[in-house]
Amino acid sequence: MNLLDELRTLDPKQPGNWPWPIKAGAFALIFVAIQVGAFFLVWQGQNEAIEAGRVEVDKQKQAFLEKKKLAVNLESYKQQRAEIEQSFGALLKQLPNKSEMDALLIDINQAGLGRGLAFDLFKPSQTENFTEFYAELPVNIKVTGNYHDLGAFTSDVAKMPRIVLLTDLKIDPPSKEGTLSMEAVAKTYRYLDEEEVAKQRKAAKDAKGKGGKAGGK
Repeated sequence: MNLLDELRTLDPKQPGNWPWPIKAGAFALIFVAIQVGAFFLVWQGQNEAIEAGRVEVDKQKQAFLEKKKLAVNLESYKQQRAEIEQSFGALLKQLPNKSEMDALLIDINQAGLGRGLAFDLFKPSQTENFTEFYAELPVNIKVTGNYHDLGAFTSDVAKMPRIVLLTDLKIDPPSKEGTLSMEAVAKTYRYLDEEEVAKQRKAAKDAKGKGGKAGGK
C-alpha cells in the first residue's frame, strides 16, 4: 500500500491509530497553520506598533538633540543677539530723523560749494521711498567744476557721518573752459519714528491680507 492509499484509509476520528510519519506530517501542518494564524492575527499588529514606536522614538531623540544643541549654545546666541542689536543701533545713528533731513541736505550742498563746484541742479524728490524701518530720499544733483574738485566732492560725501550714496553718475565731456559737468542721484536715508513704523507695518499687513483674499477667489 502506498502513501496515497494510506491517507484514504485514515480515520480522522482516531488520529492515534495513524502511522507515525503521517502523525508527524499532521503535527507539522498544524504547527505551520498556528504560526501563520498568529502572524496575521497577533504578530503583524504588534510589529506595526513596534515600528511606529521606533519612528516616534527617533523623532523624539532628534528633537531632544536639537533642543540640547540650542541649550548648549544659548549664551553664544545671546551674545550674538546683543552684538547685532548694538550694530543695528550704530547703523540707526547714521540715519537722521525727519527733523534732521534738511540739515543733511544742506551739508551735501555745502560739501559741493566748499570744493568750488557750481550747482546747476539740486532737487530733492517730492516723495520718499518707504521700507519698514527707514525712508529713502533721492536728490537729483548736477554740479560743474574741474576733475579734482569733483573727485574731492564725491570723497567728502562718502565720508559724511550720515549715510549718503551717490548713484547714477554721469560726467559730460569737458567744456571749452576745461570744466566738467557731473549728474548724479544722491540717495539719503532717515529712520522712521514709531508712528511711521506702525503705519508701514499696518500697510504691509493690509496688503498681505488683500493678497490672501485675492488668491482665495
